Amino acid sequence: MSADASGPRRERRRLRRVRRRRTALAIAAGIALVLIATGGAVAAVIMNGQDPSVDAQDAPETTAAAEPVVFPEDEPAAAAGAQPCTTVTVLSSLENFEMVSRLVEGYNAQPRDIDGSCVTVVATTDKSGLAAEDAAGGFPELPADQRPVVWIPDASSWLATARTLGGGVNVPAEGTSIGSSDIVLAMPAALAAAIGWDEERPSWSDVFAAAEDSEAWNDLGHPEWGEFKLGKTSPLIASSGEAALLASYGSAAGSIAELTVEQIRDDGVTEEVRQHELSTSHYMATPEHFLWHARQSEDKGSVADFLSAVIVDEKSVWDYNRGVTSRDGLTRVASEPPAEQLVPIYPSDGFFVADNPAVVLAGSWVDEAETAAGEDFLRFTGTKQGQQIVRESGYRDLNRAFDPLVAEVGRLADDLSGALPFPGTKVIRATHEAFPEVRKRAAVLFLVDVSGSMEEPITTGASKLAAAKDAITQALGHFTAGDEVGLAAFSAVDDGPISPGLVSPVADIGDTRPDFLKALGALRPVEFTPLYAAVDEFTRQRAADWNPDRINAVVLLSDGKNETFSPTIDAPQMLANLGALHHDTPVLVFTLAYGADADVATLQSISSATGAHFYDATDPTKVRDVLGDLVTSF
Repeated sequence: MSADASGPRRERRRLRRVRRRRTALAIAAGIALVLIATGGAVAAVIMNGQDPSVDAQDAPETTAAAEPVVFPEDEPAAAAGAQPCTTVTVLSSLENFEMVSRLVEGYNAQPRDIDGSCVTVVATTDKSGLAAEDAAGGFPELPADQRPVVWIPDASSWLATARTLGGGVNVPAEGTSIGSSDIVLAMPAALAAAIGWDEERPSWSDVFAAAEDSEAWNDLGHPEWGEFKLGKTSPLIASSGEAALLASYGSAAGSIAELTVEQIRDDGVTEEVRQHELSTSHYMATPEHFLWHARQSEDKGSVADFLSAVIVDEKSVWDYNRGVTSRDGLTRVASEPPAEQLVPIYPSDGFFVADNPAVVLAGSWVDEAETAAGEDFLRFTGTKQGQQIVRESGYRDLNRAFDPLVAEVGRLADDLSGALPFPGTKVIRATHEAFPEVRKRAAVLFLVDVSGSMEEPITTGASKLAAAKDAITQALGHFTAGDEVGLAAFSAVDDGPISPGLVSPVADIGDTRPDFLKALGALRPVEFTPLYAAVDEFTRQRAADWNPDRINAVVLLSDGKNETFSPTIDAPQMLANLGALHHDTPVLVFTLAYGADADVATLQSISSATGAHFYDATDPTKVRDVLGDLVTSF
């Protein structure tokens, strides 16, 4: 390129950046004005994302008159720039992946010319907590050309987490919100009406008190609903889980909005939160997991059999009420809307806002051209066209306005008082550090298939059993002293008994970790696969030791179908037995399909019968990641 040509090109680049900066500032200023009037403290989050270097209670106050944002028109190029196109990979959370994907489609549908090059934006997704860890470390497991340029978690708390873990090297301190979704308590409509929360907003203390009261529904004339079942995601993985834990601490400390690190570390507050957590049946990785099970429960009889209430974002409520569910958070299935609709409840003492902050990452793998293209994509999200996509995807736009049909189907409220930003870095870090101490303890038996097929090699060169042992060893790191963990394995020689059976009793892993690992290392492939008999026998054993103050579970890893020398218990009887146990001494049987020959359908039916989740490791090289995901349920 000649010097004469490069000068004008640099000037065009400078002018584009000036325009982008002015547009962003104008949008941010307008958002601040409208939200201070309508949402109070949440304005700072929606405007620029939560600054992870400042705690919420230390943020400066801002005052201004309320004016709605006027979204600018998109500015596509007259013609696309030259190829090869600059590729911008955008990483989202599972919760906001649909919205981000539609924004990517909208951006790619118009010609783009950024510094003389065309642009192609690609959407990817991961769980919020895992993405924060990867962003902090610079995505070491990805080639440089596949690492994200733009990151859009569903809440600013994850920016804070990533900056804390990585020293702020790769993640900017502030993000720009592209839309928001309040994190609410979702209840089946009949249950919300029975307790009166559909008309009078409860406080978080009311919610936790109901969850701790084993007679709550019986006293209201509905013994058929059983105990009050409150669903929560893991605060180390999902924003809704973070919001639930923050609300628990805030409720115990006396204020949701003004929670401090000192209060989180207070012994009295900690003990009250620990009591709150005892009402949790188990944790799940994403809101989609809970709502998928809720729909399955309705299809079998009533959603109330699975949950009384679950803490999720508004967008998930809209999805559920229109019949969209997802078993894995990625594959979405549309069916008829449920007969038992969910009602979002906005607690009177505050509810957190998932503000979906977008940042262009500052990692060494992001070059100048990618930065410029990433900034242009962020500009598009704030335009008239981008914000229409945000609303149509089930989110509040930057004026906190819904698409009318979304609000109607989701039963979502107009802008109520009480919207709160996630707190700053210190409070988020303190809750993450405290969770292992306050979470409900587990009583878990790992049940491992050691049939002859586990001797087969996988593409890494290791045998299936060796890879499974490695994955279990890694997953064991999730458990701490106070968790009870054991190990059993199943196969059989001819028509002999289940072998080797229980090899490490369910006991405090703080004391038994060496024995557990020794027993795990000694496992060897045997012969047949008495799957049905093993599930029936070991679930009965765990039910006999059922403890209401623990998450009682079996983690089943199997690579094949039921195969025995002589007929034993059949699948219908096994499932009937599991269902009978579930009513009085519920043991969750989490199932993991391991390898291409695993009996996926049967494993899904086992987990479904117990209210647990099915996990897919039919690609055996992914067993470490899948099992690592599974144990976040504890």
